[in-house]
Amino acid sequence: MKKKPLDTEILLKAKRLGYSDRQIAEMLGRSENAIREFRKKNNIIPVFKTVDTCAAEFEAETPYHFSTYQEETESVQSAKKKVIILGSGPNRIGQGIEFDYCCVHGVIAAREEGYEAIMLNCNPETVSTDYDTADKLYFEPLTFEDVMNVIDVEKPDGIIVSFGGQTPLKLAKPLEEAGVKILGTSSDGIDVAEDRKRFGELLRKLKIPHPEFGTAYSVAEATDVASLIGYPVLVRPSYVLGGRAMEICYNEESLRQYMQTAADISPGKPVLIDRFLEDAFEFDVDAVADGDDVVIGAIMEHIEEAGIHSGDSAAVIPPYMITDKCLQELKDYTHMLAKGLNVVGLMNIQFAMKDDVVYVIEVNPRASRTVPFVSKSIGLPLAKIAAKIMLGKKLKEMGVGPVNGDFKHIAIKEAVFPFNRFTRVKVFLGPEMRSTGEVMGIDTNFGAAYAKSQAAAGNPLPKTGCVLFSVNDNDKNGSTIEIARDFIGLGFKVIATEGTARFFSEHGIANEKIFKVSEGRPNIVDFIKNGKIQFIVNTPFGEEARYDEYAIGWAAIEHKVSFATTLSAASAAVKAIKSLQAGQLGVKPIQNYHR
Repeated sequence: MKKKPLDTEILLKAKRLGYSDRQIAEMLGRSENAIREFRKKNNIIPVFKTVDTCAAEFEAETPYHFSTYQEETESVQSAKKKVIILGSGPNRIGQGIEFDYCCVHGVIAAREEGYEAIMLNCNPETVSTDYDTADKLYFEPLTFEDVMNVIDVEKPDGIIVSFGGQTPLKLAKPLEEAGVKILGTSSDGIDVAEDRKRFGELLRKLKIPHPEFGTAYSVAEATDVASLIGYPVLVRPSYVLGGRAMEICYNEESLRQYMQTAADISPGKPVLIDRFLEDAFEFDVDAVADGDDVVIGAIMEHIEEAGIHSGDSAAVIPPYMITDKCLQELKDYTHMLAKGLNVVGLMNIQFAMKDDVVYVIEVNPRASRTVPFVSKSIGLPLAKIAAKIMLGKKLKEMGVGPVNGDFKHIAIKEAVFPFNRFTRVKVFLGPEMRSTGEVMGIDTNFGAAYAKSQAAAGNPLPKTGCVLFSVNDNDKNGSTIEIARDFIGLGFKVIATEGTARFFSEHGIANEKIFKVSEGRPNIVDFIKNGKIQFIVNTPFGEEARYDEYAIGWAAIEHKVSFATTLSAASAAVKAIKSLQAGQLGVKPIQNYHR
């Protein structure tokens, strides 16, 4: 595109109308930096106005500022040393209040260390933007231009980008290139973790197992990579959060369809293609490092098997189905990766375990959505510790050493879903995150903790009644038989759809056959509506199951019937119901668990 001339008067008018440097650059065939430099050279810079949060009734402790292209600024700079913390932006699926928790702890830590804590976020519905949280607050979009405008005014000693999730993390490299001091893990360390090629080289160097992977910019490249790796493959755009647009492709046709839409999700970035490990156990590890030492906060085992996004999976602390050998490997790999990436601050790693081999799936050198859950489970404020590390403290200096994993309690994180708010959506889980929040159940045994987590998530478990089984052919195995027998042992009556009923009868499990929705009346939905089913185990698979999936799922939600869509969740439910029947649930303050 031919470069068009710049005019100061027109540029000022455009800025007052709300056009960004990036939009103007696109229209004029120039770079965003060229527009920014021209603006600054010609003194076309924003001023910051103040929102009086106390309506002039008394002096506001935290000044709120927003930018505008007018004449006079109302932002007053102090002589104190300063740190700016970038928030997470709008709350949405995959990125929400868990990151704001980290930002608030970052503010508290900065103030304790004698810094003026400045918060930059564009979402007023967060604790980090409350009137009494930070010393100073800027309501600005989380873009390079708007962040740099605040930095130019405040001239901070450093900026924290790793507490707000993926949105501020994307700004690390351009900010560092602009001369801004990024506190914590460098933009290069972040890039190694995000860049599949560089990350693969690091894993090979450290001799850490990982699923085969590749990257692709086109349909042809994707099919070549997939044929080399072997189906099924897990595909997703790079630099996105919440598993957005992540899918499992079992054949070339579905991969081709995926690639046609992936380019719109993360333009200019490659699509990541990994071999999908079926029937694997997944683990999350949250750790904090200072460049020298590494402290693992917790190792969480997912209840749902591989293929369900980590944000949608229930997670257990401590892990409950892992060998000592694999547990030690998880710890060793965490230490190796923290040092290999030179992590300074928080780090989250996702692992998979299959056939007694531990694989690294991905590493995020930033705060993860599990940090609040882990911190409350172990009684250690990881985000606060990480912030102080970024400001120069060391783990040993703060007296933070290895966390004793010999817990006397079990903590379970459960996801909360908005299905009752959104009609006509699939209620069965997959690799793309769909939860909008999470809750925590804590007790001295697994069953009681899981029962509490389900009650808190709005999915309370029954003590008696009928349980419906409708499982796919892959799940007609010993696990399903064991779960059905456990339910019968608890006094439940088993009802099953035709294929599952036949499978149960062949293995001596008493059951009553029921029609699917398309097979006649009375069917599953009729039974749910009439209160004849108290719990559902439904694991659909493939296109043919889709119609019944919608009908069963929505009938269950409408009539508040608890259900499990994976065998692992059904097995956990059995243990929880045992605890409920035994009256084992107790209530005590969380502080008592840490004494």
